[in-house]
Amino acid sequence: DYLRNKMKSDKSVVAITAGTPALYGFTPDERKAYGRQFLDVGIAEQTAVAMASAIAKNGGKPVFNVYSSFIQRTYDQLSQDLCIDSNPATILVQTASVNGMTDVTHLGIFDIPMISNIPNLVYIAPTTKEDYFAVLDWSIEQNEHPVVIRMPGGALVSDGQAVTKDFSRLNTYEIKEKGAKVAVIGLGSFYPLGEQAAALIKEKTGVQPTLINPYYITGVDTDLLESLKADHDVVITLEDGVLDGGFGEKIARFYGTSEMKVLNCG
Repeated sequence: DYLRNKMKSDKSVVAITAGTPALYGFTPDERKAYGRQFLDVGIAEQTAVAMASAIAKNGGKPVFNVYSSFIQRTYDQLSQDLCIDSNPATILVQTASVNGMTDVTHLGIFDIPMISNIPNLVYIAPTTKEDYFAVLDWSIEQNEHPVVIRMPGGALVSDGQAVTKDFSRLNTYEIKEKGAKVAVIGLGSFYPLGEQAAALIKEKTGVQPTLINPYYITGVDTDLLESLKADHDVVITLEDGVLDGGFGEKIARFYGTSEMKVLNCG
């Protein structure tokens, strides 16, 4: 519904799919009615990203919707066709989660190591429905960065809260609850697990942990992480993906020369 309204009001918005048009929820008749605003390139993610980059370069607002397990096919285009020039395309990564995986070729847990270290790429993991639509709206309208959005997996979280975060301030994490000694960083759809972990730690130890929603996968909030050194001993990271090369390792690397202990969970 969001994209329907966006495409009707702004003819420069183009929905792109690589042979999986049902991901958008548009009927065949709707897809035909949108004409040049809906592109199905067939099972060719490489073409989809190259096309999105070209459209963005020329002032359009492309939105490419793709499964986590299929984005591996287009690594070169992401790196060289899209990100070298920082063309402001929007890419939605679906089923990026341990939840809903079906077989060995559809494992949605490898996208973070795969794409979160490409220079100039901004990879963001919203937690709630409200987060998701806020970051999607920002991404489509901004013209500085190629943005990938890791759509929340698992149970839908909707808190009804208006989102005031300025997503253009890259790599700024949000402290949701200030505590001491222990910090819990819950990424994207695993943020609710972070809330549960923090509550359990407080119940078992009497210590109120600091609870953080990082949002950004591609960069670290060095100011916030540095500030934790003053009154924290342990940082715990949680992510809905494989640990090797994942988000948590960026945090562990930051603290590598300090006394901070880091526990990565994924």
